[in-house]
Amino acid sequence: MKRINYSSGAKWEDIVGYSRAVKVGNIIEVTGTVAVDENSSLVGKDDAYAQTKFILEKIESVLEKAGASLKDVVRTRMFVTDISRWEEYGKAHGEFFATIKPCTSMIEVKGLIAPEYLIEIEATAIIS
Repeated sequence: MKRINYSSGAKWEDIVGYSRAVKVGNIIEVTGTVAVDENSSLVGKDDAYAQTKFILEKIESVLEKAGASLKDVVRTRMFVTDISRWEEYGKAHGEFFATIKPCTSMIEVKGLIAPEYLIEIEATAIIS
């Protein structure tokens, strides 16, 4: 099966050795995504809902580049720094996936790569 790597152009991709997304056959894996824009600026400072929404928009964008949509998502993984804010993360996630209902996990972690990041999300999509 053919493998296609999708880049966001972030300098960290070459330093760390990863891609924004990888498509093999009809499967697309989207790497852990945080709420930073194309200028590496944080979106949604101290706002769990805004960060989650922005991240899901970024994931939707790379899925579209790979020939998929949110309807193809079968799994999301949310890594959060404060599980007590689950309703804020969940509200945004629900707005994107209310009718799709992928499998999901919300896991509290000690920290992410920068303290201002409240959430990081990964996704798996299968194009039917």
